[in-house]
Amino acid sequence: MDNTYQRAMQHQDHDLPAKLKAISEAGFEAIELSMPDILSYGQKLSGNEIDPKDYGMLKQIGMNIRRLCEQHHLHILMLQPFANFEGWPKDSDERKDAFERAEGWSLVMEAAGTDMLQVGSSDAPNIEGDHEYLAADLAELADILAKKNQCIAYENWCWATHAPDWKDVWDIVRKANRPNLGLCLDTFQSAGGEWADPTTESGLVEKDGTTADVEERWKQSLQDLAATVPADKIFLLQVSDAYKMTPPIANEIDKDGLRPRGQWSHDYRPLPYDGGYLPVEDFTRAVLGTGFRGWFSMEVFDGQGPQKYTSMELYTTKAMEALNTLVNNCCKDK
Repeated sequence: MDNTYQRAMQHQDHDLPAKLKAISEAGFEAIELSMPDILSYGQKLSGNEIDPKDYGMLKQIGMNIRRLCEQHHLHILMLQPFANFEGWPKDSDERKDAFERAEGWSLVMEAAGTDMLQVGSSDAPNIEGDHEYLAADLAELADILAKKNQCIAYENWCWATHAPDWKDVWDIVRKANRPNLGLCLDTFQSAGGEWADPTTESGLVEKDGTTADVEERWKQSLQDLAATVPADKIFLLQVSDAYKMTPPIANEIDKDGLRPRGQWSHDYRPLPYDGGYLPVEDFTRAVLGTGFRGWFSMEVFDGQGPQKYTSMELYTTKAMEALNTLVNNCCKDK
């Protein structure tokens, strides 16, 4: 199985070339390239803040990053995270902006040498919820990207407005019915949405104040995943764990408009086997149960990372060890 490594910009004292070097030396074969990394690296090169819609400049930065990756024998798996795309009313300014952004990101993808765009299920509050409507937007985008032999990996974000679960995004992908549209599955996004809850004392999803049936519902979800999703429609599996929140996060939207699970996602996602509590192996086994044998990507956002790991090299080495442990544990019976 292939592997990638993508992480948040936690070690502010490490620039992009140093990160790529550490990632490569740890044995990873690819990265997920994030737009925040492009903007940050571009600012370092130019000395000026980069306009996120200056696609001519972003293309130049993307080409520079591509050359850096080639020097370190790294493939750029995909560009991410493309947010709040689908579901806007027809003829709205928001919908026009979403498609303009997508066209611009497609140009950056070409420059960076990647053919995959990650689209996260939208958390915008005022969008259409009908899956047919959402699927039509994604089908239209897939057709645009297909002209450049590009594809979409659609990911359920567990705080999304209408598609927080893997079943939601799979239903939308199935309805869109495009060969270049598939899934980006994620251990955190599924376990953190269906099994865990950062707003409860138990740390688990509660129904009527009890966690009595959470394990049974989770087990059924995993069985459904393994039985219904074709392996070739899973474009990658992202891997991270999560810390149990003590005290729990307040069950309210924060000042930036982010829902509790979104707040949790941004700073409390360590490597597997590094202090979290999610059933990461359960979800991984279910994904492997589909027949999937593609890209595994370590996507972590750990605010404690700089305190736990004194160097980027130590961190990337630990990440590879965690990935190998996960794969070995989950492949024993496969």
